[in-house]
Amino acid sequence: MKVTDTAVLTPNTKIPVPLTRMGFGGATLGNLYRKVTDEAAQEAIQAAFDAGIRYFDTAPQYGLGRSEMRIGTGIARIGRDTICLSTKVGRLLVDCEPHQVTPESFVDVPQKRIVFDYTYDGVMRSYDASKTRLGVRNADILLVHDVCAFSQGSQAASDAKLRELFDGGGYRALIELRDAGEIAAIGAGVNEWQVCERLLGLADFDGFLLAGRYTLLEQDALETFLPLCEARGVGILLGGPYNSGILATGAIEGARYNYAPAPDTVLDRVRRIETVCAAHDTPLIAAALQFVMGHPAVKCVVPGAMSAAEMKANVALFETPIPAALWSDLRAEGLIRPDAPLPKDAPDAA
Repeated sequence: MKVTDTAVLTPNTKIPVPLTRMGFGGATLGNLYRKVTDEAAQEAIQAAFDAGIRYFDTAPQYGLGRSEMRIGTGIARIGRDTICLSTKVGRLLVDCEPHQVTPESFVDVPQKRIVFDYTYDGVMRSYDASKTRLGVRNADILLVHDVCAFSQGSQAASDAKLRELFDGGGYRALIELRDAGEIAAIGAGVNEWQVCERLLGLADFDGFLLAGRYTLLEQDALETFLPLCEARGVGILLGGPYNSGILATGAIEGARYNYAPAPDTVLDRVRRIETVCAAHDTPLIAAALQFVMGHPAVKCVVPGAMSAAEMKANVALFETPIPAALWSDLRAEGLIRPDAPLPKDAPDAA
């Protein structure tokens, strides 16, 4: 599979959204964990474009607007009509005093604080502000950001945000924007598949950007959610294919899983996966990046990159030949589920 191969996210709409099979995740350009220079950010964007990648994702949260502004600078250079663009709603960025800044996991951010707002007005204001930062007339995909319990801190808080989204008119705003042709597709960008399944029980969505919840390390989404996506024609944009780090670095000291130091149980499992990968002379990171593409609901994988070198490495890893026996051995060792569809080169791939 090549990064330039294409898929369609939204069979449910009149305007299907074409995607390259690899996208560009903009969180890193918001200075996730460490500072990225403007020059390095633009070089990463250009390297992605030069490699044939045409899907770019960002969000107001990423560096409190910095990622959107940097991607906007890149778009001004490469041309808006050459790419598919997604951003997110649910967080408004408000001017504040220095001690009120809410950087979350980002460094060197503008003097802003986050206000969650999933109402009709909040969605419209968030989208308008994003367009201004990006310097574009519209986005192609608009995603409700972080209504999951993981991001909100509790199930009760997640439930409250879902009520706000529907009772407060946020979902109606998304439908109006899509029906007006302002955007082509709507969905959610979250860290839990369970809330995606719940959203599908409440309304229609075109796709989800699911971060870290269907990976080489964990496949619980196969229980009910991914079969539901297949049945409903809902596409998955797979973010966080490295589970926020550990499937890229391996089980090293300080390895991150779910944005925090990896627990011993996760470290042990990754070591076992690494052993199988090493037996087939395959980098763990390449196996992680390609495994997710075996599922038919996954339309695009969306890793991030802080530099042109990282972006070029992602492309090379995506196109690295992987022996079918590696997947068979992982399955035999109980390290991937027996019902997990395998990438196309495996003999029993779905």
